Amino acid sequence: MTIRERLEWLSRMAFLVFILASAAFLSAITAMRVAIHGREVSMPNLVGKNVAEAGQSLRSKGLLLRVADRVYSDLPINQVVRQTPPPGMLMKVSQQAHVVLSLGQKQLEIPSLEGNTLRASRIELLREGLQVGEVSTVSMGDETPETVLLQNPKQGRNAATPRVDVLIAGMPREASYVMPYLIGLSEIEAQRRLDLAKLRRKLNYLSAPQWPHATVIDQAPLAGTRIGVSTEVDLTVAN
Repeated sequence: MTIRERLEWLSRMAFLVFILASAAFLSAITAMRVAIHGREVSMPNLVGKNVAEAGQSLRSKGLLLRVADRVYSDLPINQVVRQTPPPGMLMKVSQQAHVVLSLGQKQLEIPSLEGNTLRASRIELLREGLQVGEVSTVSMGDETPETVLLQNPKQGRNAATPRVDVLIAGMPREASYVMPYLIGLSEIEAQRRLDLAKLRRKLNYLSAPQWPHATVIDQAPLAGTRIGVSTEVDLTVAN
C-alpha cells in the first residue's frame, strides 16, 4: 500500500469515527432531555381544596406541600386560598408547592354605636378594623344632630361584613310657609299677619301719593313663594 493510499484510508477512518462520535453525542443529549422531561409534572389546581386533599394531590405527582401563610377569607378553615406556582406550570419531582390556607371568616366584634356622634362612631369602628357603611339621616327635633339612632349590624360578633350602616339625627327641619299677598293691606294688618307666622320683617317707606297712606305697595319675597321662619320679609309702605 502506497503512502497516498494509507493517507486516504486514515482520512476515511477519521471521518467514520467523527460520525460515530457525533451520533453518540446526539443520542446522549436526547436521552438526557427525555430523562429530564420525564421527571417534570404539571402543577395541579389546589385552590378550594382542604389541606389534606391538596397534600394528597401533590404527593400523587411526587411534589411536596408547604404552608406559607394563613389568612382570613370566605373559604372554610384549612382550605387553600392561594398557591404558588400556579396551576399548569411544569414542576420537577420533589419540588415544593407553597399554599396559603384559610382561617375562615374573621370573627368581627361590632361595638355599640347608638347614642354616639357619627365622628366618635367612625373612630370606634376604625379601632376595631371596621368602617362606617351607608349613612342615612332623619330629622328628629329632640335629638342632637349627627347622633347615631340605629346601627346595622347590631352590637355583637359574627358580622358578615366589616361595614356598619348607621341612621343619624339630621338638622331639625325649619318650619316653612307660603308667602301671603300683602300688597294693598295696611301696614298694621300686614305686620299682624307676619307676627302670626313669626316672620321677621323690614319696613321701607316710600313717598307714593297715589297710594293711601301707610299702605303696603310692594313686598319681597313675592306672594306664593315658600319661605322659612328665618326669612326676612321686605315691605315697602307708602308714606
